[in-house]
Amino acid sequence: MDPPSADHDERAAPSRRTAQRDESRLGRRAFLGGAAAAPWLGIGTEASQPPDQSREPTFPGLIVRESEPLNLEYPFATLDGFLTPNEHFYIRNHFAIPSLDSTTWRLRVEGAVETPTVFDSAELRRMPSRTITVMLECAGNGRIFLVPKAKGLLWESGAVGNAEWTGVPLSSVLDRVGIKSAAVEVVLEGHDSGEIPEEPKSPGMIPFARSLPIEKARRDVLLAYQMNGRDLSPSHGFPLRAIVPGWYGMASVKWLKRILLVERPFAGYFQTLDYAYFERQHGIPSLVPLTENQVKAQIARPARQEVVPKGRDYRVHGAAWAGESTVAKVEISTDGGKTWAEATLTGTAVPHAWRLWEWTWRVPNAAGPGSMMARATDARGRVQPLTRDTDRRAVMINHLVPVELEIR
Repeated sequence: MDPPSADHDERAAPSRRTAQRDESRLGRRAFLGGAAAAPWLGIGTEASQPPDQSREPTFPGLIVRESEPLNLEYPFATLDGFLTPNEHFYIRNHFAIPSLDSTTWRLRVEGAVETPTVFDSAELRRMPSRTITVMLECAGNGRIFLVPKAKGLLWESGAVGNAEWTGVPLSSVLDRVGIKSAAVEVVLEGHDSGEIPEEPKSPGMIPFARSLPIEKARRDVLLAYQMNGRDLSPSHGFPLRAIVPGWYGMASVKWLKRILLVERPFAGYFQTLDYAYFERQHGIPSLVPLTENQVKAQIARPARQEVVPKGRDYRVHGAAWAGESTVAKVEISTDGGKTWAEATLTGTAVPHAWRLWEWTWRVPNAAGPGSMMARATDARGRVQPLTRDTDRRAVMINHLVPVELEIR
């Protein structure tokens, strides 16, 4: 069956509360706060026998991290395939979801260009399209594990997803308008806007906007209108969003309104005050914009506090990613990092996508508490660090975090 048209998608666009109920098919009792008991994983149960791992859990719904604006997390323990279904994909919003009509929506491309141009949805869809598989991870994924408690949304491990995106290469649009030689960056501005009242406060109402170097913008960035073969939903950026492969999710601006080419580096709120970290040059820390994903492996099963059966084989599995590089290996430790065993990477490597992995664990015969860690190494030789680098503030979270469990 053909995917629904953009017009149909927007005419049926729900309010944010309706979107929470219908568009994302949420379960209100699912994983609230990330710490609720989950019988389908054996978490917090008193059963004498742990659940059979071969029984695949049903999807419990997205985890509500914030209702206004809507921010929803994928329960990572339900990972069961290379592509994340649209209804399972995490949702990150800074402001209210804009209500847009594809028949009146326009994309302005202006600034340091030869021919400022306004595109409509139909014109963009007539241009040659491309489909790519890209993993998106929120820059704050894993923030709940930071000590002391960090400011911002307390994501656990599910602010990440892997999808196929279809759209027009940004380079094609830039070629159409012509880039002036003085241009140094491409600013992507969304239709979502609002005021940030807490420190650092915004100077009144601001749009969500981020910039890219010209080289990155021309290399592989996509202006996407479909996700996994279906037109974007309002929560995921309808009618058009950017997909920036290998970079944290904040770069993939949703609900695109304007593409602005600038002649000096962009220093907007979400480029400098937020989504920035300290980089030390000659011993002096200075804030620089967040860009590339760090190398990282996450364990899906066993889940945190899962009860696992003693004396049996258990399939440990998860996903790993490496930004602009590729995952070279994933290793597992069950003794606090003293020894490591290499996991099996499954499938084939796809640039900018996650790589699934698995490892068979012979669970000890002795009952009691246990823990497990996974670490990834990429083709550049980057390895997940054991400890947290505080210069990263509350973003770029990829240090090793043990999964505590119980053997019974």
